[in-house]
Amino acid sequence: MRSPRLLLALLALPLASPPAAATETRAFRCKQDLVQLGDSPATVRQRCGEPVYRDSFCAEARQTPEGLPPPVMPNEPRRLPPGCVTVDEWTYNPGWGQFWTTLRFEGGRLVSIRYGDRVK
Repeated sequence: MRSPRLLLALLALPLASPPAAATETRAFRCKQDLVQLGDSPATVRQRCGEPVYRDSFCAEARQTPEGLPPPVMPNEPRRLPPGCVTVDEWTYNPGWGQFWTTLRFEGGRLVSIRYGDRVK
């Protein structure tokens, strides 16, 4: 009579597990276009329109072991570290059944694309 208990335990397992974390990606399809890491805010706004939510804040500058902030793009020269970096986060609602999408800009470039919960 262990099989009904085992089946019940397997069915309850998804309920006991923590919710999935946000997923990151390198590109985001909006409307009929694609935005990707490295794009400017102007490019994203042109391709995707206005976000449903915006947040802007100052974050501590990340630094490399040499004490310099990493370049935003591979062939961009390194700069001396400022006190903070302006970070803009834009959230898009791509439509019912899709995932809330948050785009993060640092130094005027898209550095992160995160998918959240499904739009209900």
